[in-house]
Amino acid sequence: MPHFNMEYSSNLDGRVDFDALCGRVLDALVETGLFEIGALRVRAFRAEAYAIADRLPENAFVDMSLRIGAGRSAEDKKRAGERIFAVVTEELSELFSTPHFALSLEIREIDAELSWKKNAIHPRFRQKAG
Repeated sequence: MPHFNMEYSSNLDGRVDFDALCGRVLDALVETGLFEIGALRVRAFRAEAYAIADRLPENAFVDMSLRIGAGRSAEDKKRAGERIFAVVTEELSELFSTPHFALSLEIREIDAELSWKKNAIHPRFRQKAG
């Protein structure tokens, strides 16, 4: 159940390859060894309407959220967050050359009793591993 969402300001269109960025984040999640590959989802959502700080049109953001199931140690969650943040920071390094970009990441643990899932992808990967 690791679902990684990125919300980004629409003024980043043409400046960031979000397909490539999603791929890099997926790779980073796999590399942590903390998650089953069949459960991974990485998505980017464009925010058309937004207001940032002093409302300068060049102000931009990427807000990232990783929702995970329970059962990982605080150290593992911190390690995963640091890895993902480093990958995204590297990919978006050019945006930090101006004083108009904000990047954030939050990891949230999901309450299993309040989460329902049905996944037909898992069996394919579990069969390969067996």
